[in-house]
Amino acid sequence: MSLIAYADRDALMAALAARLADDLRMAMGRRDRVTLCVPGGTTPGPIFDRLTETPLDWSRVDVLLNDERWVPEDHERSNTRLLRERLLVGKAADAGYLPLYAPADAPEDALDDLSGAIEARLPLDVVLLGMGADMHTASLFPGADQLDAALAEDAPVLLAMRAPGAPEPRITLSARVLNTAAARHIVITGEEKRAAYDRALVLSPAEAPVAAVLPGATVHWAP
Repeated sequence: MSLIAYADRDALMAALAARLADDLRMAMGRRDRVTLCVPGGTTPGPIFDRLTETPLDWSRVDVLLNDERWVPEDHERSNTRLLRERLLVGKAADAGYLPLYAPADAPEDALDDLSGAIEARLPLDVVLLGMGADMHTASLFPGADQLDAALAEDAPVLLAMRAPGAPEPRITLSARVLNTAAARHIVITGEEKRAAYDRALVLSPAEAPVAAVLPGATVHWAP
């Protein structure tokens, strides 16, 4: 793994958007269609904004989330809603989308159908992840009910996940699937998350789930 520190967040967002675009172009040299797997939340929004202005053959890109809250796609807490508003617009409007939500009462009711579409596209090509101050990534939370299964070498593609402090059930890609990507990046901002990253380097994935995806990843940080 490597850590790149930037002078400020604008520099980070601009450089990382350019890096992701370059990674996608390289992947297109190997495959007809490529995948870009991204986080929800507020941190990656400026990266998405820059990507939507990037000249790229977006018609060959399928976008999917690292994880999703089990809420309707028009819900204010839906990561899918964020993607439709911030990434799947502009030049990137031609990209495809692989959903992590279906209209069902619980994520377990839709796991098989959602997993099948993603499994057909593995390995992933380019993955961008975030990290919380609690050292979670995707919906791999410390203390989550299915964390051990999600960290296992033979983990399924998708898991339903419930965790302390998470208001809704979640659906998440497993660490095994996230680690299939040739290009993996983790974006973190602020001193609190930098301290969390430093702790994760010496903890087990059970204690710090982000540790499961750190080997081979490039971490991008700005104050």
